[in-house]
Amino acid sequence: MTAAAPLVAVCQFAPDAAPERNRERIGELVAAAAERGADVVVLPEYSNYFTPEMDDALARNAEGLDGAFVAALRALAAEHSLIVVAGMVETAETGRVHNTVVAVSDAGVQAIYRKQHLYDAFGQRESDWIEPGALGEAAVFDALGLRFGLMTCYDLRFPEVARTLVDAGADALIVPAEWVRGPLKEHHWNTLLTARAIENTTYVIASDHPAPVGVGFSQIIDPQGVVVAGVSAGEGVAVASLDPDLVARTRETNPSLRLRRYRVVPR
Repeated sequence: MTAAAPLVAVCQFAPDAAPERNRERIGELVAAAAERGADVVVLPEYSNYFTPEMDDALARNAEGLDGAFVAALRALAAEHSLIVVAGMVETAETGRVHNTVVAVSDAGVQAIYRKQHLYDAFGQRESDWIEPGALGEAAVFDALGLRFGLMTCYDLRFPEVARTLVDAGADALIVPAEWVRGPLKEHHWNTLLTARAIENTTYVIASDHPAPVGVGFSQIIDPQGVVVAGVSAGEGVAVASLDPDLVARTRETNPSLRLRRYRVVPR
């Protein structure tokens, strides 16, 4: 890993209902990102198992953090000397499952985030199958001179989630997603990602599923809202460097975090 200007990769692919095949494809994508020098690799929501039809198969295919999926991520992290961040379907005690994001290094899990805002919108009911994560400490981890914060997909529509991560010191927000296609959904995705970057003066690193289920457009956005790397609608990998000094310079010029008059308080 490099000490300055770390490289981050977003990997856009379509997980399916075959966990072993998903792990194999993730291995290929992480290797491709590593060849391009990536220090942190971000994969989409539901990377270990996904079907467009939410049903009880989620619970049958959920895994614990000590399962095959996280073990595979840890092996990839060790093999390529990097950090892997991915969404997964995690077992829960309620009969439902958790929609979880894990950040994994060769030393093990560095941060865990369980999705708090469930996708009960646009004709979907994620809460029928997903147990929301508990409100509490922000999910952040430190690497390469930056602090990264974790959130997921529909959380993007709630700016308070990003703000709690920034309040915990985040310089970059990681957003694994399965942003379902629909009227104006590409517009919403791009606008909200850019807004979270600008209002929090942070990098935003977002990885989505490709078309036809997701909108695609995985991207890395700088603290001024400029897309510095991205993928279009199909599968692919995009890589960009993160400049800690740019975060500091942006916050000096635009001290919106320091000037705000409100704090975020969980309900």
